[in-house]
Amino acid sequence: MEGHEKQNKDVSVWCLISMASIPLVMTLGNSMLIPVLPIFEEKVGISSFQSSMVITSYSVASIFLIPIAGYLSDRFGRKMVILPSLILALIGGLIAGYASWKMENPYTWIIIGRVLQGIGASGASPIILPLVGDLYKDDDEKTSSCLGIIETSNTFGKVLSPILGSLFAAFIWFLPFFSISFFSLISIVLVFFFIKVPKEKDEPKKFKEFWHDTKKIFKKEGKWLYTVFLIGVFVMLVLFGVLFFLSDNLEKIHDLHGIKKGLVIAIPLFFLCVSSYVAGKKIKGELPIMKKIIMISLAVLSISLVFVGFTKNRVALLLVITSLVGIAIGALLPTLDAIITQNIEKEQRGTITSFYMSSRFIGVAAGPPVMSLVMKNHINMTYIISGIIGIGIVLIVMKFISSDKKEAAA
Repeated sequence: MEGHEKQNKDVSVWCLISMASIPLVMTLGNSMLIPVLPIFEEKVGISSFQSSMVITSYSVASIFLIPIAGYLSDRFGRKMVILPSLILALIGGLIAGYASWKMENPYTWIIIGRVLQGIGASGASPIILPLVGDLYKDDDEKTSSCLGIIETSNTFGKVLSPILGSLFAAFIWFLPFFSISFFSLISIVLVFFFIKVPKEKDEPKKFKEFWHDTKKIFKKEGKWLYTVFLIGVFVMLVLFGVLFFLSDNLEKIHDLHGIKKGLVIAIPLFFLCVSSYVAGKKIKGELPIMKKIIMISLAVLSISLVFVGFTKNRVALLLVITSLVGIAIGALLPTLDAIITQNIEKEQRGTITSFYMSSRFIGVAAGPPVMSLVMKNHINMTYIISGIIGIGIVLIVMKFISSDKKEAAA
């Protein structure tokens, strides 16, 4: 008991700030570019689909490497994976920024820089979830509260992103790339000095034993884990699809550009941020509350999605609907983080949470290109189908996520 109390006491305010800086930086690294994609299209001479790949290339690189980073963090330690990853994100930003500045046809090098940033992202944000679990050990309420703060930092990054991206691009169109490197440097300094990872008493498991235990977890807990993964894909696909659509719509239909557009996009993201913070405080590590929040949020999200396309010509109504989408997603994110982190044993926590984060990045990667292909001719039908899928996922949650007992991996 004494060791447990000491563990919680060791989690300083600066440690919490340092952990929160990582999802903030990684979110800025992706979301900040969404409102300036139309500017990239003009300056680099690329299509809407090509500009969407600036987002997708970052996310695709993360999808495949996050599980590897999760395993490495379980094997060698969280901090040993996080720091080199942040350095890669910094280098990627410099490559994309320099290519945009000095090269006549920079698109290929921008994508290379973005892929490097994606590799860095794979070993940064996803590792924070198991790190929180390590630091707070078995205190579910404090774990939930901390995860709520971490996810709020993530969503706060989404609020800042359109404003900062538009502001930086108003000075120099490629400045957002360099700013990502600057923010990464700040996070590197914070992590290096302020995150104190608990020392391991046991030897890390060999890969064969680790792989056997991972398969065992998925065999036993697979139904609810796959359900959470599915929600992760769906939520991020919807979020980044809606953001991409909103950015394009505000510019081409409502003639909003630059910082004005960034401020408008920030409105639904602000509601997402507040909702994320409140949900993190409310769940308190209790599975029945988590399940209820997931179901209600998915239902609100699904119903709201149906109306997005129909409100595209009325900016006030569009913002009301997308704000409801933001509130629903904001409540889901810390709840999904908590249900994964608190129900998986520490030895496999890094790997299992990394699979979950990979599922989220699948949605991030798919959202912009899918939206770029459908928003001209099929926007209403796309959002109606998305709403129907969301209701289907509610039924899956009812069946496969139990609220009777804490489902912990053996």
